[in-house]
Amino acid sequence: MINVTKANLPPLEVYQAYLEEIWASHWLTNQGPMVQALETKLKDFLEVPFLQFVTNGTIAIQLPLRALELEGEVITTPFSYVATTTSLLWERLQPVFADILPDTFCIDPDQIEKCITPRTSAILATHVYGIPCDVERIEAIAKAHNLKVMYDGAHAFGVRYNGKPIFQWGDVSTLSFHATKLFHTVEGGAMICNNEALDKKLYLYKAFGHIGDAYYSMGINGKNSEFHAAMGLANLTLIQEILQGRKRNFEYYQFLLSGLPLQYPAIHPGVEYNYAYFPIICKNEAIVLNIMEALKQKGVNTRRYFYPSLNALPYHTGAACPVSEDIASRVLCLPHYQDLPFSDMELIANTVRQTINAS
Repeated sequence: MINVTKANLPPLEVYQAYLEEIWASHWLTNQGPMVQALETKLKDFLEVPFLQFVTNGTIAIQLPLRALELEGEVITTPFSYVATTTSLLWERLQPVFADILPDTFCIDPDQIEKCITPRTSAILATHVYGIPCDVERIEAIAKAHNLKVMYDGAHAFGVRYNGKPIFQWGDVSTLSFHATKLFHTVEGGAMICNNEALDKKLYLYKAFGHIGDAYYSMGINGKNSEFHAAMGLANLTLIQEILQGRKRNFEYYQFLLSGLPLQYPAIHPGVEYNYAYFPIICKNEAIVLNIMEALKQKGVNTRRYFYPSLNALPYHTGAACPVSEDIASRVLCLPHYQDLPFSDMELIANTVRQTINAS
């Protein structure tokens, strides 16, 4: 089976060395030395002042929604993984869907403005496939209407825009370090902000609201373990190799699929991209389903990232978002990771080409 994603694993002896340190210390969780070291190294790599390592990317969204004291409506994207929407619902906020741009598939700033009401408290946008949102327009809109801005950056590890790390934008950015991501800690995530007081609040929220015997606020258990941090430390040493391998394979896919009637998300000038995914947008949904079946017959796993459009979820429906609904019906992510063999990519691309030509 060729899977759509494949978790990078560091050399076993590298991870083993970290495990030996954990065994020697007997410190398994509760903001141990591995977690502290990972947070420091991630802040350095991502060039951000404050970062909290947490249990997963969904908790990374939920805690800031509470810490920012949001109420009422939050304008968000219908084209993202379901956790972006369900985090809002879980925190008893009202998602209001603004449609997406037809080139980058990120939230459309013009549609954001149309959705603002007296009940709007924030914007929660996603850097889809790691492609940056129009952060400058969103910042201007937020300032004009006194709104908070959060970015779901689950796909955007290492991305820069106009020479600036993408996580320097917004009040809070969140990351997922799930095993399917290009940088992972098996399970994990992070919350990034640029404000010391908010960072301290987020720390308390992930740690039951207390430090020792001093209790400051409510909180939950969002802490991650030394074992997960150790995987992150080991993987971080390989990040340049991972990024370079993904770029190489991304460009080879583009070569193999050239000439086909496919659309790809636009990566605008000024973006230093991380090549997190390889999505194709076909002419219609029937072709997507035919490609999925043809690849399945050859032992290739694909995913419809992202389907359905989130405004059409069965447990929470929103206003029509025709661009998102259209793209969601026609998108398919092909297998993509840094050590995917060229021979596998050729098999996949030839199958896509044959299926499209037969449609």
